[in-house]
Amino acid sequence: MNENDTKRLSRLTATLTMLQTKRLLTATELAAKFSVSVRTIYRDMRALEEAGVPIITEEGKGYSLMEDYRIPPIMFTENQANALILAEQLVLKNNDTTFIKDYTGAIDKIKAVLRTSQKDKANLLTARTRFDQIVYRERNSSVLSDLQYALTNFYLASIAYTNEAQETSTRLIEPFALVSTRENWLLIAWCRLRKNFRYFRLDRINKLEVLTEQFKPHPMTLQEFFEKFQ
Repeated sequence: MNENDTKRLSRLTATLTMLQTKRLLTATELAAKFSVSVRTIYRDMRALEEAGVPIITEEGKGYSLMEDYRIPPIMFTENQANALILAEQLVLKNNDTTFIKDYTGAIDKIKAVLRTSQKDKANLLTARTRFDQIVYRERNSSVLSDLQYALTNFYLASIAYTNEAQETSTRLIEPFALVSTRENWLLIAWCRLRKNFRYFRLDRINKLEVLTEQFKPHPMTLQEFFEKFQ
């Protein structure tokens, strides 16, 4: 996700929040608010409509939400909520303080309407994710969402993993945290084979299966992990 993508996501979530707090919004008003063109606002509104948001367009007046509509807790799946939390970590790397303030404010309001269980998981994921700008942009892994799910639900996972020596093994792991480096995402997990915490590069996970068996949560924060094991 590049900076333009995160800005658009921030704008969409902020627009949805504004639509819930004001009876009518004009495209001109929104364009001025976000420093974009009116044409961009038209595209944003179409995107929200395509996502199922019941937006009413009053010709010559502006936009409003269908009466009594609110973001329901079921609007976001767990993976979608996790994606928003991850996007928040990306946004926090932005240099513009007003952009960060607007986005985090929108995320806080989104968290407020999540079910309690989703809210707890979202907060856990926030605490267990560290992000640094990834230099290489190619999509070289496809397991991040499933690992987020396993991490926040304390599910064991089975992975087929290839190490630097090109040796592949099957590991039973307890996902603990996700950290990005400048090259790739890393998973920190308790490896039951090695009986210790290990780092796993996501692009070297050839196969992932999230199991139904749960593990006992590790009673430490990510910062405490770094202080103890580094």
